[in-house]
Amino acid sequence: MGELLPLLIQGAWVTIQVTFFGSILAIVAAILAALGRMSPWRLVSWFSVAYIEVFRGTSLLVQLFWLFFVLPLPPFNLELSPYSVAIVGLGLHIGAYGAEVMRGAISSVAKGQYEAATALNFSAYKRFRRIILPQALLAAIPPGTNLLIELLKNTSLVSLITLSDLSFRARQLDQATFQTLEIFSLALVMYFVLAQAINLGMRGIERRLARGRMRGGLS
Repeated sequence: MGELLPLLIQGAWVTIQVTFFGSILAIVAAILAALGRMSPWRLVSWFSVAYIEVFRGTSLLVQLFWLFFVLPLPPFNLELSPYSVAIVGLGLHIGAYGAEVMRGAISSVAKGQYEAATALNFSAYKRFRRIILPQALLAAIPPGTNLLIELLKNTSLVSLITLSDLSFRARQLDQATFQTLEIFSLALVMYFVLAQAINLGMRGIERRLARGRMRGGLS
């Protein structure tokens, strides 16, 4: 058992990195796409809808293969490392689902909040950053947590584009040692621990945002 852990931990570290950076990209993409879909500018709205529908309506595995195998070909001639493909593919894929979550969360903010911010002479940017976004994020955290955990689980697909993540290392060790029960049990536990870390982290952010909202309401 002791000889299995070092390689599995190496794979888990790659999984953590891909999950972290993919999550950041997913959050940014979700917010931008949600705002784009709600934009009064038709071209921006159309582009956002196209992004959301394409990434939600096609297979993540095919998206990863497209980024990895098709982009290096003419006319694109853009070659990305497996690490970059994993982050971009997972981030954009989950971001497309998160865009609908964010759109619903932004729409759920009471109209009185907009009116109060306007009465205080806040600019559109300041109104969004200080009033709308914190409340929308608070509403989006529960479904958003599920999406980030889904992103973590989907990292198992990046082994198919030669990235040495936890899933890749588990299969590699299984083929070398045939200790199938021990290897995949350890991998299962590692994925579970990582998922719980995401869950706890998001709960902490939710509590912090909720406290900030209460202070804002009392001030």
